[in-house]
Amino acid sequence: MRDVGTLLEALPYIREFHGKTAVIKYGGAAMEDPLLREEFARDVVLLKYVGLNPIVVHGGGPEISAYMERLGLPVEFVGGLRVSDEHTVEVAKMVLVGKVNKEIVLRLNCHGQSAVGLCGDDGSLFRVARTPAPGGEDIGLVGRIERVNVGVIEHIASDYIPVIASVGADREGRSHNVNADEAAGAVAGALGAYKVVFLTDVPGWLSDPADPDSLVSHATTEDVREALPRLGGGMRPKLAACVEAINGGVHAAHILDGRKPHSLLLELFTDQGIGTKIEAAP
Repeated sequence: MRDVGTLLEALPYIREFHGKTAVIKYGGAAMEDPLLREEFARDVVLLKYVGLNPIVVHGGGPEISAYMERLGLPVEFVGGLRVSDEHTVEVAKMVLVGKVNKEIVLRLNCHGQSAVGLCGDDGSLFRVARTPAPGGEDIGLVGRIERVNVGVIEHIASDYIPVIASVGADREGRSHNVNADEAAGAVAGALGAYKVVFLTDVPGWLSDPADPDSLVSHATTEDVREALPRLGGGMRPKLAACVEAINGGVHAAHILDGRKPHSLLLELFTDQGIGTKIEAAP
C-alpha cells in the first residue's frame, strides 16, 4: 500500500507542475556514479512523461580536471570558478560538448525520450562577457552570461529534452568557460521556469559546511544575499544562481543531494522535501 500512497501523494504535485518548465543542473556524484547516471536519466524521462518540460544543464568539472591533468595543464579554482586560459577552454569544450553532453543524450534516448544536445554556441544560445572571480581576481576566459536565446530552447523543448553544455562565446566569437550553476540559473530565469534544481554532493545548503546536520531546509533570497559574502567554494555560485533565477521569475530553487537515488523525484513529488528550497522574500 505504501507504493499506492506514494503515487497519491505525488498526484497534486504532478497536477501543479503539468505543462511547466523545470531546469535541472546536473553534476557531481549523480553524473559520476554509473547507477546514479541511469536513475537520473529515468527520473528526467518520467518528468517528461507526466507533463513537465525538463531542461538539463550540465557541467563536467571532474572530467575536465582529469583530462587537464593528463595533458599536464594546471587545475586551479578561485571562488568556486575554474581559472581558464585558451588551453583550458579548449579542453573544456572537447570534454563537455564532445563527450559528456552526448553521453547524457544517449542515456535519455535509451530510457524512452528523445533528447537533443546543445552548447552555448548553438544558435547563439549564450552570449557571454568575461568576468572576474567574486573577489575581483582575474581568472581568464570565464564568461558571465549576458543573454540567453530562449527561442532556441523553446523550439527544441516542444518535442525533445534539451541537454545544454555550459560553454559560450562573447561578441567577438571567443569561447569562454561558463560555470554550470550560473548557466542553469540564467537559463531558468530567462525562460521564467517554474523550478530550477541543482544536484550536488552535499545534503543541501549547510549553515556549517563541516556539519552535515546543519541543513538549511528553507530560505529566502534575502537570506541568501546576506550569506553570500561569507561563502566560498562550490556552494557560492549555486546560491548566487538561485537568487538570479528567482529574480528572473522562477517560482522556487532547490539544492539537492544528488548522491541519493531519485532525490529529484522525492523533492518535487513528496510532501517532505529532502534538500534546500529557496523562494523569493515575502
